[in-house]
Amino acid sequence: MCGVPAEVAWPWLRIPLSAPTPVSDAVREDRLVWVGSQDEMARAYPRAAASLPYRFSLAAAPLPDEARCSGALLLLWPASHPSGPTARERDHVTSAARRISRVLDGSTARPAVPDQPHLVPVAGATTGRYPPQAAADYLERLPEGSLGLDLEGRITFLTATAAALLGADADRLPGTRPWQSLPWLDDRMVEDHYRTAVISRDPVAFTALRPPGTWLRFELHPDASGISARITRAPAPGHDRPPPESDRPPAAATAQTGRLYQLLHLAAALTETVAVRDVVELAAHQILPAFGADGLVLSAADAGRLKIIGYHGYEQSTIDQLDGLPVDTGLTPAGQVLVDGVPSFFTSPDDMAERYPRAPRISGKQAWAFLPLAISGRPVGCCILSYDRPRAFSADERAVLTSLAGLVAQALDRARLYDAARDLARGLQQALLPRSLPALPGLASAARYLPASRGMDIGGDFYDLIRIDATTAAAVIGDVQGHNVAAAALMGQVRTAIHATAGAPPEQVLARTNRVLADLESDLLVSCLYAHIDLARHRVVLASAGHPPPLLHRPGHPPGPVRLDPGPLLGVETGAQYPTTVQPFPPTATLALYTDGLLETPGTDPEHAAHDLARQLSAHGHRPLGHLLDTLLRHARPTAHYTDDIALLLLRADPQPG
Repeated sequence: MCGVPAEVAWPWLRIPLSAPTPVSDAVREDRLVWVGSQDEMARAYPRAAASLPYRFSLAAAPLPDEARCSGALLLLWPASHPSGPTARERDHVTSAARRISRVLDGSTARPAVPDQPHLVPVAGATTGRYPPQAAADYLERLPEGSLGLDLEGRITFLTATAAALLGADADRLPGTRPWQSLPWLDDRMVEDHYRTAVISRDPVAFTALRPPGTWLRFELHPDASGISARITRAPAPGHDRPPPESDRPPAAATAQTGRLYQLLHLAAALTETVAVRDVVELAAHQILPAFGADGLVLSAADAGRLKIIGYHGYEQSTIDQLDGLPVDTGLTPAGQVLVDGVPSFFTSPDDMAERYPRAPRISGKQAWAFLPLAISGRPVGCCILSYDRPRAFSADERAVLTSLAGLVAQALDRARLYDAARDLARGLQQALLPRSLPALPGLASAARYLPASRGMDIGGDFYDLIRIDATTAAAVIGDVQGHNVAAAALMGQVRTAIHATAGAPPEQVLARTNRVLADLESDLLVSCLYAHIDLARHRVVLASAGHPPPLLHRPGHPPGPVRLDPGPLLGVETGAQYPTTVQPFPPTATLALYTDGLLETPGTDPEHAAHDLARQLSAHGHRPLGHLLDTLLRHARPTAHYTDDIALLLLRADPQPG
């Protein structure tokens, strides 16, 4: 990082590739992403815009690697930068990303990803013609106050006039942030003005009241190295007297703008979590850094006990002691917090030991925040944030943490329901698919089913291998329309119908299954490919009901999909006919049957993708089928994000049967 405050980056220290951010899109799609304005950011990336409500432009460029994109370069420009890049600018950004990638690849060992970003300081511009004291003397002679801030908001320089206007000792201000060292500047808008200046690089001006009645005007002038502030006296706003100090809300009761942005960002992020694992990872990698915590424990109420469903920053032995405690436990405050619905904060081990004497010895932590997770008064669980050092919790932090607990509770409850439905769906899917493929002398087989990465992890893709006799077998693969329980149930019925007729000629198997599907009166359609394998004659007879053609690799022959004359989908026409195709299947030949989820991705040609996959099958056809499965899946789907189910069945004629 260089040129922006470290706290600006905390929401993005760790993000999934699927997150809606410019950097994720650049890496996932391997392209340059340009966002030219705040309006464009709000349209394309609303969550990022909510966390960074400033005017700036950005470019995210992927770092190309030999096999895949290995990272990204993110560049920010001030608001004055044109919203659209020139062709020369695009070339500069992409070429810089390529050079960075080459440097990383050329190192003896790829650098480990640090827990915190490496900060590169920006040196201030100096002419070198005049000594620093001359500049300081010049500023001291001016009637207004001069103040210097670095990009982190810390005071690096101030004149005696500035200190007098601020009403503070000049010796204690350097190295501090004005809104932290001057109580009357502890206002959410002051920090926001600073952030606007440092990120947008726009000049910013505002007024503030220094008690009891002195109004000051601050003019912030930013550049790449920091901010120069000009401080002058200002008349009271309008003609009204400023409100008495007693009528103004205390600064401690007003959440800092940074905290509000943190809460807004976390709220948006929690809405995108799906499973309990997602909630735990989000809490560990975003909530902990946001509040400076070192440890996290998420527990759920389950049958009168506190079941730990996720943790971070604890030894496993500690978790073993805490997992499964009864809700009415006196060992820790977790149970009481859950029952009462009132958060508890402990600033030190002594503070904790007054009420729970054994608790501090369990983990060695020094401060804790116990937050109840409840929805409409119904307890869901407890969230524990812990710290390695004693810590005082301000009213601001307590309010934000309590609000955050409600958001975590909603996300956690939703995620537990999703996990329960997913486990049910997976159990149904596993029950409907074959547990194992039958062994047949002279035929090696391997299969893989991958559910879509979104949804219930269940669908209608299916495969099967049916032993008919000692030298013949039937292989089938199909795809029922939809990704729900109805599709999976129909898939089970189709598999049963095929099993009942397996051994008949392929065209008859599909025709009879088609009539069964018509009797079921289902609204769903089914594609299916049936292959009758005759190992004695070294051939395979294929019939297709609107299914993608298989790939056949025979050593010495060009790779490619098998040419088929497909019939209509099952369920379209009761009296449909299904032509057959005969193909040689000699020893060492490999046949790949797959569903369309393997090849169909937005922006790609399925036919071109099939030929590309056939070349991969030919190049790696000598490998064991398990390794070949992994190779084909990685090539077709380099990421773990599938928009459709995938089923893949590999068959190889073994030259040495038995």
